[in-house]
Amino acid sequence: MFVDKATIRIKAGNGGDGAVSFHREKYVAAGGPDGGDGGKGGDVVFVVDDGMSSLIDFRYKRKFAAENGENGRGSRCSGKSAPDLVIKVPRGTLIREAETGRIMADMSDDLPHILAHGGRGGKGNQHFATSTRQIPRFAKPGFPGESFEITMELKLLADVGLVGFPNVGKSTLISVVSAAKPKIANYHFTTLTPVLGVVKLDDERSFVMADIPGLIEGASEGVGLGHEFLRHVERCRLIVHVLDVSGVEGRDPIEDFAAINRELANFSEALAECPQIVAANKADMADEAQITRLREAIEAEGYPFFTISAATTMGTHELMQAVAEKLATLPPVKVYEAQPISQEEWIRRVSDRHTFEVEVEDGVYYVDAVWLEPILRTVNMEDYSSLQYFQRVLRASGIIDKLEEMGIEEGDTVNIYGFEFDFVR
Repeated sequence: MFVDKATIRIKAGNGGDGAVSFHREKYVAAGGPDGGDGGKGGDVVFVVDDGMSSLIDFRYKRKFAAENGENGRGSRCSGKSAPDLVIKVPRGTLIREAETGRIMADMSDDLPHILAHGGRGGKGNQHFATSTRQIPRFAKPGFPGESFEITMELKLLADVGLVGFPNVGKSTLISVVSAAKPKIANYHFTTLTPVLGVVKLDDERSFVMADIPGLIEGASEGVGLGHEFLRHVERCRLIVHVLDVSGVEGRDPIEDFAAINRELANFSEALAECPQIVAANKADMADEAQITRLREAIEAEGYPFFTISAATTMGTHELMQAVAEKLATLPPVKVYEAQPISQEEWIRRVSDRHTFEVEVEDGVYYVDAVWLEPILRTVNMEDYSSLQYFQRVLRASGIIDKLEEMGIEEGDTVNIYGFEFDFVR
C-alpha cells in the first residue's frame, strides 16, 4: 500500500530530576550535600532511509516518545542521558508542525534533523548550598522535552514528472527509457502509485523520472486519483506532458492538454510556470492530419513538441535527449527551507508554560498548574529552606498574587495536586 501522508505525535524525553543527597562517610563529619544532576532527555531525530518508499509505517503507529534522562544520585553522580529516538522516513518527506503549518524539515538530504529536543536535567542539591543554607533539602526537577504533533507529506524527488490523462502511455514510456517496471494494462488507472525510474543516457548524463498516476479534470478538487498525487509533481524541474495523439480513447488531445494544465495551475501557481515538453504518444496509430493538427496547436503556445510511440520506442531517444538538454539549463530540485517559529507563537508558548487556574470550592483554593507537578516532587515540605524555595516559585509565577486577588485570608486552605497547606502572608 502506498501512503504519502501521515500525522503523528512526537515527544522528546524529559530531563532527569536532580538528587537530594548528603555525603556520609566514616570519620567525615558534616559531609555536605552531594546530590547529582539529572541526565538529559533523548532527542527525536529524523533521518532519511532510501530503502523506504512510502509512509505506511506511520499509519498504525502514531505516537513516538524518546526516553527520559535518569535521575541524579548521591556522591555527585549525574544521571545518564537518554539515547536519541531515531525515526526513519523516505527521502523527500516534508515535515510540518500540525498546529501552525510551519515547515520543520525537508528530508531531502542525508543530514539528521532534530525536531524535538530533550529536556535538560535538573540540578542536584549540591548546587544550592550557601554560607547561610548549608543543608539544602531540595533539588531542581528535570526540564520537560519538546512535544509536537506533526504532519508528514512525501513529495517525490524527481527531475522530470510525466503527466497526462489515464491510459495515454506514461507507464509504457517510463518502462522503455528506464529500468522501472510499472504495471501496464489497457484500462484506466492501471497505475495506482507514483513510479520512479532513472533514465541513463551515457556515463555522465542521467536523471530521475516519475510516472504520476493519471490526472483527470477536477483532480485539484479531489476528483479521481490525481489530487492524491499532484504533490509529487511539485518538486519536478520539468514536466513531460504525454498526450494520446491517436484519439483511440475518444478524447481530443488538445482539450486534454488544456484540461490537465488547468488542474496543475489550480493546485499550485508554481506548477503552472514549470517548463513543459509535450510528447504526442501513439503516433504509430495516428494519421498525419491528426499529428499536424496537434503539433500546430502545441507549438502555437510555445511548447516543444515531439512525436513518439512508446510501445515501439519510436522517437523516445530523441525525447530523452531533449529532456536532458533542458534539465541542464534548469535549477536543481526544489528544497524547502525550515521555517523558524514566529515571535508571536514563541511568546504564546512561553506564557503557556506558566499558566495556571485557581478555583474555590467549599472554602478550599484549588490551584491547577501542570508545570508545578515536577517541582512538587523535589520539594521537601518538612524543610524550611525547601519551603522557602517553593514559596518563591509561587510568588514569581503570580499564583500568590492571584490568590490574594481572589480574597484569600490567612489560614485558608490551598490545595495543589493533593498537597494542602494553610495560607500565610
